[in-house]
Order: sequence, then structure tokens, then C-alpha cells
Amino acid sequence: MTLRTTLDFLLHDWLDTLSLTSRERFTDHNRETFDAVLDTCERIAREKYAPFNRLIDVQEPHFDGDKVVLPQATQDAHDAFVASGMLSAAQDYALGGMQLPYTVELAANAFFSCASVGISAALLTGGNANLLMAHGTELQKEVFAKNEFAGRWAGTMCLSEPQAGSSLSDITTRAVPDTGSSTPWEQDPLGARYRLKGNKMWISAGDHELTENIVHLVLAKIPDADGKLVPGTKGISLFIVPKKLVDTQGQLTGVRNDVALAGLNHKLGWRGTTNCLLNFGEGKFSVDAQAGGPWGGGAGAIGYLVGQPGKGLQCMFHMMNEARIGVGMAATMLGMAGYYAALDYAQNRPQGRPITGNGKDPAQPQTRIIEHADVKRMLLAQKAYCEGALALELYCARLVDEQHTGNPAEVADARLLLEVLLPIAKSWPSEWCLEANSLAIQVHGGYGYTRDFPVEQYWRDNRLNMIHEGTHGIQAMDLLGRKVLMDEGKGLKLLSHRIMATVHRASGIPALALHAKALGRTLQDVGEATQQAWSTGVPTDALANAVPYMQAFGHTVLAWIWLDVAACALDNDPAQSEVSTQGHVGCARYFFHYELPKTKAWLAVVQSRDMTCATFPSEAF
Repeated sequence: MTLRTTLDFLLHDWLDTLSLTSRERFTDHNRETFDAVLDTCERIAREKYAPFNRLIDVQEPHFDGDKVVLPQATQDAHDAFVASGMLSAAQDYALGGMQLPYTVELAANAFFSCASVGISAALLTGGNANLLMAHGTELQKEVFAKNEFAGRWAGTMCLSEPQAGSSLSDITTRAVPDTGSSTPWEQDPLGARYRLKGNKMWISAGDHELTENIVHLVLAKIPDADGKLVPGTKGISLFIVPKKLVDTQGQLTGVRNDVALAGLNHKLGWRGTTNCLLNFGEGKFSVDAQAGGPWGGGAGAIGYLVGQPGKGLQCMFHMMNEARIGVGMAATMLGMAGYYAALDYAQNRPQGRPITGNGKDPAQPQTRIIEHADVKRMLLAQKAYCEGALALELYCARLVDEQHTGNPAEVADARLLLEVLLPIAKSWPSEWCLEANSLAIQVHGGYGYTRDFPVEQYWRDNRLNMIHEGTHGIQAMDLLGRKVLMDEGKGLKLLSHRIMATVHRASGIPALALHAKALGRTLQDVGEATQQAWSTGVPTDALANAVPYMQAFGHTVLAWIWLDVAACALDNDPAQSEVSTQGHVGCARYFFHYELPKTKAWLAVVQSRDMTCATFPSEAF
């Protein structure tokens, strides 16, 4: 099966995406418009992205002393993506959007990630603009978000600092009111105007020349009345800090804001995307000294407050949650790209001979390695990991559409389900599709370890996703420490009801009945482990094994996904006459035989509240 046929099945047979067209927002769409969007993205990815995936890995971005230099292929791919309209695909017609369901938008963008995940600097632009649409003022939407949707400007998210990666409560970037202007700082049309000073690290697409401006969304702390930073997250606010200052019409003023590139990070993978250390308000570009500068006042980069002071983290989570689905999809597509490469290699590489009753006959011709059981095992694992992860990401996207366009009951359920599933949507593909990339290398043998074949690059690119947008450990603590407990466990109960609905349905299908029984038992184990983890009421007891809990939880969710997908395939083709149905049912069988049993070992340490790791003496290392 190709990526396109897999997407078509998941979108239309499994998720029934066409049913969304009965809702007012999507009434202009039908199967033809959805297919046209997928066709366009598939073509652009094939022509502008895939041929240059190795090029952008070798020709890394570099700073020439004046600007960041990228290969021309990156500019061409970016321009083609912008021209496709996909930056604003899900937005209102009034914003130049297509009012596409987010499910279709995510599926269409999958082609770009599969073709070359590192080539696109538009990674965060859409999320940046969507945040401003949710939390910005009307003028901020008009000036900043619309120009980002149009592709004229790019966007970033600036959270981490050199001394504060995942621990945002420890950031030290500060923002003070810009009181030195003739325009009162709190009455600036673009938003209450502040001056920012500090350093931000790991900023994807933080500097480049692909667009005429870059809109940074920066987390910073506003000092208290004594000029001190408030400890923790309470004082964190969110600011728009453009690379180049603009007027209320969205036109560049000719004044460079005091945002300076301090260095490019050189990573294991994603080498085609700039990753930056940025200095805000360090004086390299003095806004005050530049002729024609519209504002005076103290030194520092100019930023405009988004939302309320002290509420920046809540605003930023709007973008972070969207980014986590994006990271999960990127990890999925990198795994998928490796799987397709390994499948092609296995189908064409002759090596070894079949074992017969008399052993191997050296006079017989070599067999393709895809005929060997262990190679089939590795390919089947990759297929199960990647196609299962793709179904999970699209299911989460469908929940986003329910949140935006469903009836009140559907909206409430979608919100709760999405809260519980987001840590899995980000973490599970980033772990198991990375494993798929490792297996793709193994299928290639020694060749897989060379740069003559693409699978080593896919692995390098994918290794970042376990860190991207909240590390594995943070996602695990979020899941066990917050998500399964929130609203008195309503989200977990709702997910359990959905899973059991599939269990009951599949119990009546002979090919899936045993799988359904196994999933029901595992779901019960997860529930008991959740209770046991929190039985003492002490967070350190519960969270000591948060990662094994998340691994078991994730495998349970994926087993549910595969059972549901297989049931849908058998509904369409009970006799399994189509190879696609055989693929879906075979993947489900693999997952239940080889993967789901792993949950017992993971849950055992959770249920016993094993403290081996937590209490191991630091000195003993």
C-alpha cells in the first residue's frame, strides 16, 4: 500500500471524514475537493521536497556574517508550499483559508514530512498564527497572523533558554514596560509595548531569509514592583517580538528590532532547518539609535503583550498542543519513509536460500530477503508502528474538528479525549517510529549504516522527536500526574468507554475475537495500575515509573486503534479478498501477538510502585 491509499482508507473508510461536510463550516467540500488537496500536496512533496532531502542534510544552514544561508531548494520548496495555500488551509475564507477540516489538512501535510521533514521552515508558522487567532487582539490578528497565513512572514515559538530547557519556571528573560515613548506603552495599537532582554535556545527556524519577516512568540517574566522576577510560572507572559518592526498596516518600518542570532546549533538530524540561539535586547541592533525609529525609551527588544500579563503559559499551550500533534505526525512520517525504503530494498535484494527438508540447496537461486521470516518480522513491525501511529494522529485531528464544529456534547467529549491522548500522540510515534527507523537500517544490513541509502538519515532526523515539544519523561508525568486524573478521571473513563465499544464490536468478528478479549484484559490492567500508582497519594511514589506507565498506556491505545481499523477493514471485506484488508488484519494480529504482551512488564513496576530508579544513590553511578 502507498501512503496515499493508506490515507484514503483511514480518512474515508475508518474516520468517515466526509460526514463532516454536513456541518455548516464544511458544506462547500466533498470527496473531490479533499482529493484535490491531497493530490496537490503529494505532487509538491514529490517534486520540490523529496529530491532534495539528502541535499539539505549535507548543505547545512550557515551564517555568512550578515544572514543565514540556505540552499535554493529550501526556498523553492517553501514558496511552493505557500502557493498551495496549506499554511491557512483550515482557516476561514475571510482569512484566505479553505475552511478545510483539520483532519484533511494534517493528512495532506503528511506528504511533506514523509518527503523531507527537514526542508520546511514553515513548521511552526501555522501554529504561531493560530495562537494569535485565539488569544491576540483584532489588530494583532490582522497585522501578524494574516501575514503569517499568507506566507509573507514566518513564525516561531521561543520558550527554552540555555539554563532552562523543559523547566519553564526557571526562565530569566524579562520584559519591562516601554515607558520612554511619546505613545503610552499600554496604549500602543499593536498591544501593550514592552522591552525584552534575555536569551532563547533551540529556536527552530529562528533566523533565515525565506520570508521578509519573522514573528517570534516569546515567553518572558514581568518583574514585580520591586523589580524582581516572580518564582515559578505565575509571572510568565507572552509577547510578539518581530525580527523587523512593523506599523499598524503590516508594513515594514525599515527598523530592525533588537533580536540577534547568537549562533546556529548543529544537530544530529533535521539539518536542513535552522536551529538558533537568539539574543533579545543585547544591543546588537539598537532600536533607539536607528534613524527613523518610531520609539525611544530604554534598551531592549520591542515586544507586544499577547493576552493578559502572567497568563503567557496558558496561551502558549495552545501552540504547544498543536505542535505536539505535529511532532507525532513528523515522527510517524519519518518512520513511514524508512519503512517504504526498507520494503523496496527487501523486495529487490537477493540473499540466502530457502530451507527445505534437506537444508539449503546452494544450487538453487537466491531468494529475495523479503521471503525470510525475520525480515518479514521487521517489516511487519515497521508497518504496524507507522500505520498505527498515522491512524492515531488522524484520530486526534478528528477530535480537533469535533471540538470546533461538533454539538455541545461532542465538543465536551472531544476536549477530554484529546487531553488524555495528546501525550500519547506526541510520545508514542517518537519512540516506536524511531524503532521502525532502526529496523529499516537492520533490513538494509551494512548498507543501511552508510549514506548511500536514506535510512540512516531518517533515523537521525527522527531521534529528535523524543525531545521535541516536551521530552518523553515530561509527557509521561503529564499523562499519569495530570491527564488521567483531571475532571475526576472523566477523560480516562471516556477513553475506556470508547475502547470497550470497539472490544464489544470486535468480539463478534471471529478473526478478532481473541484480540478483543486481550484488549479488554489489558485495559483493566491499566485501570488497576493507575489506582495502585496513586494509592498512597504521594506524587513521588506514583511518578517514579511514569514512563513505563505511558509505554503501557500507549500500547493499549495503539492496540485499540488497530482493533478498530481491522474491524473496519473486515466490515468492507469480510472474506479478506483484498491485500489491503490482509495488511490491516495482519498488522492487528502482529500487534496483539508481539507488542501488547509487553504491557504486563511495564505495568508490573507501576502497580508495585517500584522505587529502584528513584532511590538509586547518585554516588553509586
